[in-house]
Amino acid sequence: MLDILIVEDEPSIANLLYVNLSEEGYRCTCAFSGHQAADFIEEENYDLILLDIMLPEISGYELLEYIKPTGTPVIFITAKDTVTDKIKGLKLGADDYIVKPFQIGELMARVEAVLRRCGKSEKQLIFKDVVINIESRQVTQRGQAVEFTVKEFDLLIELIRNKNVALYRDRLYEKVWQEKYAGETRTLDSHIQRIRKKLSWDDYIKTVFRIGYRLEG
Repeated sequence: MLDILIVEDEPSIANLLYVNLSEEGYRCTCAFSGHQAADFIEEENYDLILLDIMLPEISGYELLEYIKPTGTPVIFITAKDTVTDKIKGLKLGADDYIVKPFQIGELMARVEAVLRRCGKSEKQLIFKDVVINIESRQVTQRGQAVEFTVKEFDLLIELIRNKNVALYRDRLYEKVWQEKYAGETRTLDSHIQRIRKKLSWDDYIKTVFRIGYRLEG
């Protein structure tokens, strides 16, 4: 799991980023000031930092100078929207620059692009005796290949990335099928049953009453 530090002094924006990135399977930490961010960076290693420019105590520009020696990629997220501001941010060493207000879908795509460019994108997931190669979309169990359809594979990824979390049927469906959930559960339920059968995971994929499913382990 990749670690992202969100440095943002507006709680509503920090929470928006935290929720959406967490749903995508990233492990997120929020810092609400430059000093707090500097303390976190000193104590932990992050795969990506989302950095506001106008922060209390230490500006994003100053903090970037502190971050650069670590080699951690940085995306500026800021209300400073002039071309001059963008040029300054990129010349200082930021890997990307996103202006508020932003579309969350665009931000997620930018995050994925920067992580790929920096060689930090997630390439493999492991759960119990199952290994998933995300790039080749191959699944092996105890060294033996297990065949999955496109949706079964995507559903398996969501379950593993959110292990021990109860996932609501509607959100799980919309995430995997990329369409509005209409209340019909047979499609999702049948895919879950096939995953259980293919991997002998009856003991791991639990049905959560009136909610959906949880992968336990």
